[in-house]
Amino acid sequence: MESGTDSEYDVIVLGAGAVGENVADRAVQGGLTVVIVEGELVGGECSYWACMPSKALLRSAQVLRAARAVPGAAEAVTGELDVQAVLARRNSFTSNWKDDGQVEWLDSAGISLVRGHGRITAAKEVTVTAADGSATVLTARHAVVVSTGSDAFVPDIPGLREAGPWTSRDATSTQSVPASLAIIGGGVVAVEMATAFAGFGTAVTVISRSGLLTTLEPFAGERVAEALREQRATVLLDTKTNQVTRTPDGVVLELVNGTRVEAEQVLVATGRTPRTGDVGLEAIGLEPGSWLETDDTMLVRGFDWLYATGDVNNRALLTHQGNNQARAAGDVIAARAKGAPVSDAPWGTHVATADHQAVPQVTFAEPEIASVGLTSAAAREAGYDIRVVDYEIGQVSGAKVRADGYRGTARMVVDERRKVILGVTFVGPDVSELLQAATFAVVAEIPLDRLWHAVPAYPTVNEIWLRLLETYGRPA
Repeated sequence: MESGTDSEYDVIVLGAGAVGENVADRAVQGGLTVVIVEGELVGGECSYWACMPSKALLRSAQVLRAARAVPGAAEAVTGELDVQAVLARRNSFTSNWKDDGQVEWLDSAGISLVRGHGRITAAKEVTVTAADGSATVLTARHAVVVSTGSDAFVPDIPGLREAGPWTSRDATSTQSVPASLAIIGGGVVAVEMATAFAGFGTAVTVISRSGLLTTLEPFAGERVAEALREQRATVLLDTKTNQVTRTPDGVVLELVNGTRVEAEQVLVATGRTPRTGDVGLEAIGLEPGSWLETDDTMLVRGFDWLYATGDVNNRALLTHQGNNQARAAGDVIAARAKGAPVSDAPWGTHVATADHQAVPQVTFAEPEIASVGLTSAAAREAGYDIRVVDYEIGQVSGAKVRADGYRGTARMVVDERRKVILGVTFVGPDVSELLQAATFAVVAEIPLDRLWHAVPAYPTVNEIWLRLLETYGRPA
């Protein structure tokens, strides 16, 4: 569409990341006209700076470690990781930061695109400013959807901003690898990038004010910290950074415990902040820069036309959860526009119920962590009467075949009253492939006595399910 042309659509979507694309696609499939507004690359954070490039950076070293854990294959591994080849493969996953293919998909799906910065300027109205300064006014007949995502949060540490720190975008798009890297933070981005760069041979130092991965079961972060140290990374826990100084050779971090860390570069991985500071929220009475609270159909509370999907609603900052929200939102917008029935009861067609207690997540660290549902601590806090069942995955025959010295732990959190699983956590090599079965069990609330009849194939790592059930005890 040419800038400067005023147009009306059924739905306007701000943000052409994976989530925005899914909202638009579902609404179009529901018979509505949709325009998507994007000021950067179509495909968004996940395609170019998050999910895909980060996993591409991690995969090669993961394969190398796996080969070295199996005699026969280990003897065949005679060289070291080719870092430039890893970076080149990563570049291919981002299409070298070009979005031609994504734009072609929008066109094939019947979704219009306006490039530029979109701001809400009135109810159901968005003004898009293009790079050349020209403006396009868009009007929505039914809905405006904010899917602008989130940015890395940079804490107010003296000297940090002046030091020009990396954020996750810099780390995942770098074309060269620093000799040393300090990472401030202990969450998913911190441990994944620590794992990736340690695999490249970078001297990594992780600095966390508490532990690692503290929202997960405690043994998950403990095992990752141990594995990072085994990769010769330095892991400093229960401390924080007081001061950062840029020097001719890199950066110096002064910690509260008196430790001094020197590195070529520093990466900030301390959380996310909503990308809503300049999308026009003030024009409709909302606070700029705020998270947008929604109901389960993704309708922003207090509005009948404004929706928020993905990171901006702060429900579950994961691409797959955002995509699930997007499908619900696109479908419900179409249903409401046509006056069709809305299925908004829990687990209905038009809601993202899974956001509350059934979120699956994989942390692609060394070892992998796959989890879904509630941790034991979260379940107790929610008032459930629970029983926690642990089992060492390395004792399963399939794990022994997969790698010599396989180390891993599985935890199952059971609701004792209803005899269903509230949460599952796996820690170990390749445990991401176990997660979907756990997700089925949690989402469907499959009774334990029925799970006994889901017989795992032998010898596979999935036999862990049988061992967890045996440890819990077969019903009479």
